[in-house]
Amino acid sequence: MSQDDQDIRNRLLVARLPSMPQILLKLIELCQADEAGMAELAKLIANDAGMATKVLSVANSAAYYRGSRKVSLVQALSVLGADMLKTLVISESVFQTFNGFPHSGSTDLRSFWKHSLTTAVMAREISKKIGFPHAEEAYLAGLLHDVGRLALLAAAPNEYSFNFLAQDNESLCAVELSTFQISHAEAGAWLIERWNLDSFMADSILYHHESSARLETAHPLIRIVHLAHRLSSHEPERPLSENMGSLCKIENEDLLIICNGAATQVKKAAEYLGIDLSGVDDGVRPVANSPAAPVVDLVQERLTEEVRNMALGAELGQSFARQKGDAQLLDVVRQNARILFNLEDTIILLMNGSGQALVGVSFGEQRQRLAEFSIALSGGGGIAESALKRRLAYLERDRGRLDLSAEQLLRIFNAECLVCVPIASSSKCLGMLVGGVPAWRIAELKRRERALQLFGTHAATALEAATRDRGEIDQRIATLKEDYRESSRRVVHEVNNPLAIIKNYLGVLDGKLNRQEPVADELSILNEEIDRVGNIMSEFAGVAPKIQDGVTDINRVVNNLVRLFRESKFLPPSVQINARMPEQAAEIDGSADSLKQILVNLLKNAVEALPKGGHIEISNNGRVHREGRIFFELCIKDNGPGIPAEVLANLFTPVRSSKVGANRGIGLSIVHSLVKKLNGLISCQSTKSGTVFDILLPARNAVAQGLAPALLKDVA
Repeated sequence: MSQDDQDIRNRLLVARLPSMPQILLKLIELCQADEAGMAELAKLIANDAGMATKVLSVANSAAYYRGSRKVSLVQALSVLGADMLKTLVISESVFQTFNGFPHSGSTDLRSFWKHSLTTAVMAREISKKIGFPHAEEAYLAGLLHDVGRLALLAAAPNEYSFNFLAQDNESLCAVELSTFQISHAEAGAWLIERWNLDSFMADSILYHHESSARLETAHPLIRIVHLAHRLSSHEPERPLSENMGSLCKIENEDLLIICNGAATQVKKAAEYLGIDLSGVDDGVRPVANSPAAPVVDLVQERLTEEVRNMALGAELGQSFARQKGDAQLLDVVRQNARILFNLEDTIILLMNGSGQALVGVSFGEQRQRLAEFSIALSGGGGIAESALKRRLAYLERDRGRLDLSAEQLLRIFNAECLVCVPIASSSKCLGMLVGGVPAWRIAELKRRERALQLFGTHAATALEAATRDRGEIDQRIATLKEDYRESSRRVVHEVNNPLAIIKNYLGVLDGKLNRQEPVADELSILNEEIDRVGNIMSEFAGVAPKIQDGVTDINRVVNNLVRLFRESKFLPPSVQINARMPEQAAEIDGSADSLKQILVNLLKNAVEALPKGGHIEISNNGRVHREGRIFFELCIKDNGPGIPAEVLANLFTPVRSSKVGANRGIGLSIVHSLVKKLNGLISCQSTKSGTVFDILLPARNAVAQGLAPALLKDVA
């Protein structure tokens, strides 16, 4: 099998290889501590129920205990002794951990464990002989020296199951390298390196098949495991080779003593671990051999891949669509890239607003340094070209001269190659996902190009939808902000009217108090205006205003308002105002405050239209028929210069008028809405000789009031 066909390293990454057991890590720390004793070991073992059970079962076995009562955990530690206890805990941890490898349950592991236990026992005895201070570390290294074979079995069970039973020698390593481009020694060292131990254990596993000449100056642990492996692989009936122990400066006589004593220790350890070694040496081990290449149905393989991509695409589309907001979506894109394609180090670059550059974004786990990254599309380079052409790209350090941005990312990722995945639809590129990978993974990623393209397309679709949704949300927010500003302007405008009346009446009140005249009417008006301010503010805040009498007399409101304008000095001396109201009441259904608000706005506009003075008249023209209903017709007329035609065309919509102030130009729109709230109608006629506003308000109980013409009264 060539690297182009299948890469075992990728399968090793996705195989469920175990992490180091915590109890084993703590035990190694304790074993390397000079003053570690039974108390620390007891505390460690007591925290692991399975391990405590194993220790008690061994301590209470016939080999150690002759009493009738079962010993406790503390007693068991004393019964077994520190050396046996450490050996038992190390062996049990390793056995339980690696027996959980995928496919280990369907393979005979007895020969594997016997060889591993034998190497472990011999490594410990060699370490004691040469004075290496960490005998338990040597035992563990010997126990794990062939764990790469389990890793290869887990990653490639079909290709490796035959050779897993073969003799562990240089021939096996050669077959592994030709088949998988990696030996079991390299695979085992790679697995142990994932544990991040402060130890030469991974090196001792990596070099246990090296020649003795290369290891003469190596660390003692490397030389110990190398010698222990050679001893455990030595056939008992054959004599030891001359100077076999020279690497560790041990005479052959001492090596024979170690070999002869190892069998008993291995048998005892196997019994404690529950490994049945009976008959394990009866069969003849096969010679390592490269497996025949399987016959591949290319059509079926392509069809399977397409079906897999379709399922992947559907799931990705749903997963991306569920995310809320760009940051969450991009974070999920990176997580899926890690899970689906094993892209551990990635950066997401999005197209900027002008479409001229790719810019890093800050979200989730993306580092700040990457978030500040930027690539100009006009500058060329592999990443920019990949974005412009919307095609996958693979940028390798040793394939020509890379542009600066690619070199920077390679250094940041500490990688040999970059894989560039456009986040692009059929029409445009929205961004790029760029990941750092080792060179040996490029062939595997190229085989999955279709899946990578689908990944980028679905990410782009979700990003476009999120951008579109965000645009709609921004538009709604802008509309709400504008509505709020408009409402605020209306409130300020309306509150200013009663506040102006209050301010003027305070002046009137001050004068009357100085003259010691009655002020009851003025106080009553002040209270009414203050209440009106409160109602306006409550309505703006969404609070229902205080319920008032639902029947209003138009004549009374107009007469009071005219008097209010005159007495409060609201009118300039050059402007005169009078009212022509009938003697008979003109009642409507609605709030007096609303009618007052309408009239105040119209009167203020009329006053402002007469800067050089003039005349304003308010008249109630009685009842009129309109659209099958009966209304009171109320007219407000001034003799000013009139309203310009362009303003008259949009009279009742909020516009920015030429008047001074931030809230000018909205009074008539407020008047229009208040008239509609009273179910009335309003119109305007304006010429150069003046302006007339006609307001029709529905008459209350028109039948009872009769339809006779009402008499008019001049209250000027």
